[in-house]
Amino acid sequence: MQQNSLFGDTPPPPTDIHRLFFALLPDESVRQRIAAAATELRARHDAGGRLIGLHRYHLTLQFLGDAHEFQADRAAAAQSAAAEVAATAFDLPLDRAGSFRNRSIPWWLGCERTPEGLQALFDRLGVALAKRGVRVEGGHSLTPHVTIVRDAVAPLHPPVAIEPIVWRVGDFALIHSQLGARNAYTVLGQWPVAE
Repeated sequence: MQQNSLFGDTPPPPTDIHRLFFALLPDESVRQRIAAAATELRARHDAGGRLIGLHRYHLTLQFLGDAHEFQADRAAAAQSAAAEVAATAFDLPLDRAGSFRNRSIPWWLGCERTPEGLQALFDRLGVALAKRGVRVEGGHSLTPHVTIVRDAVAPLHPPVAIEPIVWRVGDFALIHSQLGARNAYTVLGQWPVAE
């Protein structure tokens, strides 16, 4: 028997959310070091919550937004923009842990000072996307962080210093994240930066 809502309509089936964003993806060695730091911080500060899986570690560069279906044309325009970006490799020291003040209380690893190379990559990618007419939703400033815990029981505030994890950044990627039934990340393209 079919269930009806209060208004006599059958609710629509749940739909997946399709998210597009540019990100930095750590290599295996950096992922392992992030995981070790996350485990130690969570235990030391009694964070609770759930640790993020190693395969999901990333640092978002430009957030392009969410949609109810995959936007192939938008992804193609974003890929064309990325191919035009000229940047150089840089070291990204993850030397701080903290949390954001929102309902899910996510904990993160970040850096005390944004490296010049990271800021330049963010800026140049933003300009290239604007030239291609690709709207970004992440704003015009960068808060470099890698989320390590979701749904912590308490915030980690103020941020605390950690043993630096030095991440050599040599490329960036466009990610399609499908949230829902599949809950999967797909790398749509990766672009190297010059050494």
